[in-house]
Amino acid sequence: MHIWGGISVGRIEQAAIGQPSGHPKGLFYLSFTEMWERFSFYGLSALLTLYMVKELLLPENAAQVIGLATLRNMFEFRGPMSDVAFSAIIYGWYAGLVYFTPIVGGWVADRILGAKRTVMLGVVLMSAGHLAMSFYASFLLALLLLILGSGFLKGNISAQVGALYPKSDESMRSRGFTIFSTGICIGAASGPLVTGLVAALYGWHAGFAVAAALMLIALLAYVLGQRHLPDDRPVARKRESNPPLTRQEKKRLAVLLLVIALTIPAEIAYPMVWSIGILWVDQYVNLATLLGEVPSSWFASMDSIGAILAAPALVMFWAWQAKRGSEPSSVTKVGIGSAIIAIAALLFAYGNWGQSAPDSVDAGWAIAGWLIMGLAWMYYWPTTLAIVSRAAPAGMGSFLMGVAFLSPFIGHVLAGWIGSYFDQMHPSTFWIMDSAIALAGGILILLFRKRLQAALESDVTT
Repeated sequence: MHIWGGISVGRIEQAAIGQPSGHPKGLFYLSFTEMWERFSFYGLSALLTLYMVKELLLPENAAQVIGLATLRNMFEFRGPMSDVAFSAIIYGWYAGLVYFTPIVGGWVADRILGAKRTVMLGVVLMSAGHLAMSFYASFLLALLLLILGSGFLKGNISAQVGALYPKSDESMRSRGFTIFSTGICIGAASGPLVTGLVAALYGWHAGFAVAAALMLIALLAYVLGQRHLPDDRPVARKRESNPPLTRQEKKRLAVLLLVIALTIPAEIAYPMVWSIGILWVDQYVNLATLLGEVPSSWFASMDSIGAILAAPALVMFWAWQAKRGSEPSSVTKVGIGSAIIAIAALLFAYGNWGQSAPDSVDAGWAIAGWLIMGLAWMYYWPTTLAIVSRAAPAGMGSFLMGVAFLSPFIGHVLAGWIGSYFDQMHPSTFWIMDSAIALAGGILILLFRKRLQAALESDVTT
């Protein structure tokens, strides 16, 4: 789900903003802005693959899209592919690049515009991207605008949250990020519900327009909250002469990069639910209710809801384990999360086992699988970020946090290519394959968890 980055990019000066008994007002302006960014990302993700398969790639519409034929020819190096396969690959590259471009956004904020202007530019670009989705011709331009806009906004918002608090008040800072993350969870869960409903009632382009309108509201809120946000200005950084890494730090760095790499299988298997998963629901899951058929795109909210429900339970469960000395190590939690993804994918496979007719799968299997995916995410991804922030050698924390986001970038792109084989096999076979990918990563982590954890903890100042 990757709802907040925590990438400290851009030079943002500490500001004496805040109230003695509460959180700075700027926190709520930032939370509101980023909530709608996640609303738009997940709202679009819920519609994108369905929109391409059901409307955009119809011959009469595809012919109007500028650059689409060239892109398809480039991707068809292995031979002609179906619309489902082409859609899966486009989605994979789109979602992957959303996690790559915050590096670019951080550089722009740091060297050219400053964080405030970069965030505002990001919101404007995302709004323009959603509006461009209303026209067939500008589809690829729309994706480019959305990718760049999210990159300009995502990391810089997180950096501004951290700059609201003095470095000495780590407890209040941690609670501030919890509030920030909660707001984003709400956006991630509500986006597919709203855009999916509007698209079902009024058409695809109306769903995209809703996301654009809400991004403009976010821009207004961000502008109104400027006086409550930290002052910032772009600076030309001088090359800092950090002391060379010790032998122990080099070893810890290598292990840290290995742990990040071992999350890639989870980052392949989990995002599959946002592209192929929605197509699978649309084709095979029975969506009938007493009030009528629900939009298949609503399922894109389920993993966020699962994460929201899991968070307080996990906090209490881990605290209970800690009191008894049985709480798993951070590396073990990452491995457990990967294994839970495998279990969730197997629920999809079991629900479809022996069934191949449309609407033949009970919705309960799909709902359970999506909710469990949210639980899995809570185990592996926030824990991965915590590992990076704690084990990174001095002076490399921000850089390595950016490196961590190369895992979802690589994972989403590979998920697109693997998902392109969905319509060439039985759905149960496909979900078993998806489960096996996550399980392989989980097994590798759990097999070497003690060595990895010990290496990460070596020479770390607590």
